[in-house]
Amino acid sequence: MTITLISSSKHFGGTLAKYSHVSKATQCTMHFNVFLPKSAVESKTRVPVIYCLGGLTSTEDNFAQKGGAASRASKYEIALVFPDTSPRNTDVAEAGENSSVGYSAGFYLNATQAPWDKNWKMYDYVAKELPEVVSINLPIDTARSSIMGHSMGGHGALSIFLKNQNTYKTVSAFAPILSASTSPWGLFALPKYLGPHDPAVWGDNDVTHLLKHYVAQNLFRKDVKVLIDQGTDDSFLKEHLYTHGFINDIKELGIADQFEIRFQDGYDHGYYFISTFAEDHIDHHAKALGATLH
Repeated sequence: MTITLISSSKHFGGTLAKYSHVSKATQCTMHFNVFLPKSAVESKTRVPVIYCLGGLTSTEDNFAQKGGAASRASKYEIALVFPDTSPRNTDVAEAGENSSVGYSAGFYLNATQAPWDKNWKMYDYVAKELPEVVSINLPIDTARSSIMGHSMGGHGALSIFLKNQNTYKTVSAFAPILSASTSPWGLFALPKYLGPHDPAVWGDNDVTHLLKHYVAQNLFRKDVKVLIDQGTDDSFLKEHLYTHGFINDIKELGIADQFEIRFQDGYDHGYYFISTFAEDHIDHHAKALGATLH
């Protein structure tokens, strides 16, 4: 599980570096960015980590370069890992034809349908392989991990958290897709990745369905607090994200007190929105990770 350094820049006293490696999960070369704080760079001290998942049309660079999280993370001595959003340079001819499926549209799931089933194993990559890669090669303590994401990446962060609640200390999201099985984006992508609508299969890749399942089984952690920020001027809010419906669902499930869902007046879906509230999200994760300001 060796990694190759592509670039590195000093950033808030630490470094922001880009690496590549050959992934067993996706069977192609993957890239990811890592912010390491000063103590990890200078003394190789193992530090806690937050995985930051990007949205549709993004690569590993968008969240790292525009999200504004490293400034606050540096003060807590927390690492940030920014994976790519899909496999790249595959032999799938249609992978670059539509922004809702293929490149930059991995949906953080494991595809089961040809031609996607060979490479599009983004759940296995983010939840299983990547933590092992960074733990082996970098001064990161994966026993102290949490996860956050934006849009499709918010869907990824929440669904991966729900399936691995003992792995991550907490989760947060910016404008997440909360019902992939009803969102127009999901309704286009899921049949291609997972086949015709099957409530069990699609529900396993839908935040709302997963949450209802874990609550019904009494398997939703009672000690976790989830932070979600949503802009009121987000053009995708009404049709794609299901935020208002999700709020009603968590009230009916009796777990509304475990969610802090904040509507931010006048903000849209982009990185100006994310960077404005990134500090709050880092504070949220730092508390759960037991990190203190330095």
